[in-house]
Amino acid sequence: MSKKGKETIDSLKIHSKDVGSSEVQIGFLSEKINNLTEHFKKNKNDKHSTRGLVRAVNQRKRLLEYLKKNNVESYQNILTKLKLRK
Repeated sequence: MSKKGKETIDSLKIHSKDVGSSEVQIGFLSEKINNLTEHFKKNKNDKHSTRGLVRAVNQRKRLLEYLKKNNVESYQNILTKLKLRK
């Protein structure tokens, strides 16, 4: 696991052994989306990786909707930490 991935877990985890909560999953997906976005700046014609990007964006969107419905405080916390919405 990368150093950035560990930082993501540490900043978003709920308890000491948390690696699979919605918050952590959203953090990982956001990191993946950012990496793919940088990849597409260099490789504009990479159509096969586009599917992975769209899939990650939709998964993150579903997790954010779930979090908003079930835990509004955590939802707001995620948005500010990851700087997703303004």
